[in-house]
Amino acid sequence: MRTASAGPEIERLMALLAKLPGLGPRSARRAALHLLGKRDSLMRPLAEALGDAADKIGACSECGNLDVTDPCAVCASPGRQPAAICVVETVGDLWALERAGAFKGRYHVLGGVLSALDGVRPEDLNIAKLIERAARDEISEIVLALNATVDGQTTAHYLADKLQPTGVSVTSLARGVPVGGELDYLDDGTLAAAFRSRAAV
Repeated sequence: MRTASAGPEIERLMALLAKLPGLGPRSARRAALHLLGKRDSLMRPLAEALGDAADKIGACSECGNLDVTDPCAVCASPGRQPAAICVVETVGDLWALERAGAFKGRYHVLGGVLSALDGVRPEDLNIAKLIERAARDEISEIVLALNATVDGQTTAHYLADKLQPTGVSVTSLARGVPVGGELDYLDDGTLAAAFRSRAAV
């Protein structure tokens, strides 16, 4: 990414931007130039927001969500159903489910999924805390909302085994035809999952 016309400060800015997901060297260069061209309206407010986020935002000690308070707003909300916990891979997944408004219980962020290829073991994930939470008297259901990947399904099976002694009901999200989806465009795995998850109408 080194250019003859860029000083070390600009090179450092571009190198850091290139570490963001979805930004390669060229995109990072464009983003850096855009920021430098809008210092007062964008770059300085962004730097301030990044500083505030780094100083004030942390992981919830209960569920792993990101917030400025501990416990987070979701865990502290009296309107949530205390009997159900939805297990997700990342905070981004939690936020996606909250946007959909389909779940009114509490969450648990694993921080990833088991992966032999990437060397991610059970002790690397937030599993011990989940087992502890599941053993509480008020918990009756654990919903496994993990991605439909090989690693996601491996993790789901592992968690189901670990949660069995707690006596809670362990469920998973239904897989199948998405809303607005056309059968002709769906892959074989999705169609097979849709048939397995079929329900009465």
